[in-house]
Amino acid sequence: MIRAKCIRKLVRGARNIPTLWDVQSRAVLVSKVVHVIEEIQDYVTSDCHSERHITIISTLKDGYDKANSTEEDNCSQFLISRDDVGKNRAEASLEYTQRLNPMVEVTADTQSVEEKADDFFTKFDVVCATCCKQSTLLRINKICSEHKIKFFGGDVFGFYGFMFSDLGEHEYAEEVPKPKPKEEDGKPAAKKAKKEELEMVTVKKSVSFSRLQSALDVDWSSQSAHRKLKRTPNTYFILQVLHDFMNKNNRRPDVKQKESDIKLLIEQKTATLEKLKLSPSLLSDEFASFCFAELSPVCAIVGGVMGQEIIKAVSLKDQPHDNFFFCNGIEGSGLVDKISSP
Repeated sequence: MIRAKCIRKLVRGARNIPTLWDVQSRAVLVSKVVHVIEEIQDYVTSDCHSERHITIISTLKDGYDKANSTEEDNCSQFLISRDDVGKNRAEASLEYTQRLNPMVEVTADTQSVEEKADDFFTKFDVVCATCCKQSTLLRINKICSEHKIKFFGGDVFGFYGFMFSDLGEHEYAEEVPKPKPKEEDGKPAAKKAKKEELEMVTVKKSVSFSRLQSALDVDWSSQSAHRKLKRTPNTYFILQVLHDFMNKNNRRPDVKQKESDIKLLIEQKTATLEKLKLSPSLLSDEFASFCFAELSPVCAIVGGVMGQEIIKAVSLKDQPHDNFFFCNGIEGSGLVDKISSP
């Protein structure tokens, strides 16, 4: 019953994700090159490829994925046919992705992202890395930051998902309401409209982003960080546990060995939180039961938010999310938070 209620909340939330691109934004996006890394291709990237965010695919030149598709993929994404089980995910996705985007050239790159030289990433305007190890995300983010390339990372584990963005020193235009200039028409003050009229004006703003390394190196034992601890989404710490699990076991939590992996996740929770100088009681052990596979509603929300943020970033319109978006399907929540070390 809890899961059913959470799913309904997430589906309703997904319907409310706005479509932010317009004709002007599309014209800017067509000139950009976006590199999508799909370590394990799932519905997150599929949603970025959907019609709602077709401008992202319109700029896609390379899609990376070295893994083969499985029957589980049929439940989490729509770019792979059931007849393609066992084939490389990037190559299996190519046909349907190209059909969705007939005006552009779409290619698949099956080489491991860890084998790519640093200069490979410097030819892109935006790099979007999904479902990668934390060490891979940190490496790519560092390369992008040094070359002023916009970086996005994200992943989904069961009911939990996140998006991280590093746009460097980013400038953007935003429409804000401003009182209309008053006109002197000679009428008595009592007859003039009492309600102030507003008009929308475009203003230029800027924001400075932090690297992912900075967001992970927070000293939670410090007084300033400890004051923010209660306001920090618990999904941030759950995802740290999951990334440590992946690094230690060289795999994601496996639904086929769920019971044993739940025990491993609980053990990892203690180790991760102690490493962060936090009490293991910060997270309930119940989280470990909800970290398996990729739930389509969670992927749709994370992929939808990531898609809209890429559009905002390259079109230089509207305030971007700085720097995390967390989706918690158990709580039915989606939160934006800026987390970084001093």
